[in-house]
Amino acid sequence: MGKPVLSQDDIMNMLDQIYTKCLEGIPKVSLPIERFADDYLRKEPNPRIAAKTMMNYQVAKCTTSGVISGFGGVITLPVTIPANIGSVLYVQMRMIACAAYMAGYDVHSDQVQTVIYACLAGVSINSLVKRMGITFGQKAFTSMVKKIPGKVLTKINQKVGFRFLTKFGEKGLINIGKLVPGVGALISGGMDFAETRVIANRAYKMFILGDFSDDKDAKTDDKITEADIVDVDFSEE
Repeated sequence: MGKPVLSQDDIMNMLDQIYTKCLEGIPKVSLPIERFADDYLRKEPNPRIAAKTMMNYQVAKCTTSGVISGFGGVITLPVTIPANIGSVLYVQMRMIACAAYMAGYDVHSDQVQTVIYACLAGVSINSLVKRMGITFGQKAFTSMVKKIPGKVLTKINQKVGFRFLTKFGEKGLINIGKLVPGVGALISGGMDFAETRVIANRAYKMFILGDFSDDKDAKTDDKITEADIVDVDFSEE
């Protein structure tokens, strides 16, 4: 028998399942996204500082042995994707969604959900929305996201699906990091740390700073750098 073929529909269905769990939380494992974000905002009302604190902790999660126990039993992943990969994606997506919520975005809207997927996958949305006459980087960027039309959302999702389809190919899975099979696998390894660090910086730039420009077009002033977020205390519980 040949190996099962992973499709873009499989990818998008998996992302949708993970996103639902990001918003709702997982009983005895993680809080709903509003409570998760509010816990940080209560300690630090400044969204920028609260977001950095939250992101540092999520990056640390992908480096230490602190895990999401039993995560694989909650979401039915395509058979070609190991359960621990879904766990890593959950931490990364939840981190992005939390940043978006902190910045005042409606994480229950289709537009914000798609932009979160794009952030996770590293898909640029700037050129696509510019064609529709929408310009980001303005003070009203939270309201601008709501104006992204359905056909643009479809194109963004297609790019996201293709990006992950390539990544989850046989070579991509080998390069992602340590693939420990089974439910409740550890989130660990330098590759997970490096990837989550990049995603954290991208999420901060997009949602907290409101800068949706491509890196080559980004302004130098107020531009987030790796050192701004990645200052992780690995002793943190």
